Amino acid sequence: MTIPIEKKDPVLRDFYKITEKEGWSFNGSGPDEKDRELLVQFHYVTEEYRKIKPVYREIINDIAHQMGDGMADYCHKAADGKAGVETIQEYDQYCYYVAGLVGHGLTRLFVESGLANPALNERKQLQASMGLFLQKTNVIRDIKEDWDDKRRFWPREIWSKHVENFEDLFDPANKEAALNCSSEMVLNALHHADECLFYLAGLKEQSVFNFAAIPQSMAVATLALVFRNPDVFNRNIKITKGSACQIMLESTQNLQKVCEVFRRFVRQIHRKNTPRDPNFLKISIACGKVEQFIESIFPSQDPNALQHGAAAAPEQAVEDPEMIREREEVKWDTIWMVVGTLGTLFVVSSIMIGLAWLAGARFDIAAKELKNRMSDSDIGKKIAGSFEHGEL
Repeated sequence: MTIPIEKKDPVLRDFYKITEKEGWSFNGSGPDEKDRELLVQFHYVTEEYRKIKPVYREIINDIAHQMGDGMADYCHKAADGKAGVETIQEYDQYCYYVAGLVGHGLTRLFVESGLANPALNERKQLQASMGLFLQKTNVIRDIKEDWDDKRRFWPREIWSKHVENFEDLFDPANKEAALNCSSEMVLNALHHADECLFYLAGLKEQSVFNFAAIPQSMAVATLALVFRNPDVFNRNIKITKGSACQIMLESTQNLQKVCEVFRRFVRQIHRKNTPRDPNFLKISIACGKVEQFIESIFPSQDPNALQHGAAAAPEQAVEDPEMIREREEVKWDTIWMVVGTLGTLFVVSSIMIGLAWLAGARFDIAAKELKNRMSDSDIGKKIAGSFEHGEL
């Protein structure tokens, strides 16, 4: 960043007013800044901005005001030497300022123009999740690029569970810890996936649906790519152009097709999940939650298909290989969990017995006493059996 905070702060906080100024532009950015060209020629933006309806300008101004204040606050933190994000709450707040607010603004624009269900205006969490899902995916994917630029957006509350220092994530010696850390970041992002699908169900017009659906599908595909992928700590990785084209074609049809895209990539994440990961169960549950939501709106068991299938010959009922593979994975996941539980009980029991022995417990006396009691019990039974109870 080449602009001092004293100059940047007022520009950010007053940016919503600047959009109303005819001919305004800004050339204070450094020559290598990515947004320099946009700011230098910003007068074209303001010219087009003044052509839209006042009600739309009011919405844009409101979002720009909130976003400017939020980003100015984070710029002050960076200027004070606090360039990293500490807590998950702070991480969510940062993503909300840079992307969640965009979800709020777009929703208001869609509803105002009659292109979305008005009920979406009341679902603030759904609006925010649309932006947070995209931003969190970018943060996970861009970790190496951000670190090279001396930026750190992964919250300390997450990475400190796995490594001592943030830079340790890039050390090949800490590969397993780094992968566990990245999987926890993916888990955090997956919590927004079902809410994004819920939001898309409220969009009426096809072009608006396409505009909102394509980035979400790209995001879930990117999450599947970066999940437990060590390359994310070495370079910026992206889905292939061929995959991107396929996803775009699938995501510009209808909500059911988008749900199929989400299901496909969520299953990829589930297949790559491993019991060695501390968040293995949580990740499995998060993936299951997305599939459960999809199943609730688009059941895989079509009643008509079931009716026709019942009359079909038994040899026609060929099971899907994907379902067979998933059932095998679930079986082995269950086996590993049972083995882990029994192993834990064995270790804990051994430790308790060992501690008792070290404390002076006499297991030989306990065994002898137990044997004597069993002998007494047998004698009592013999004595009781020697009496006749003819009166009963």
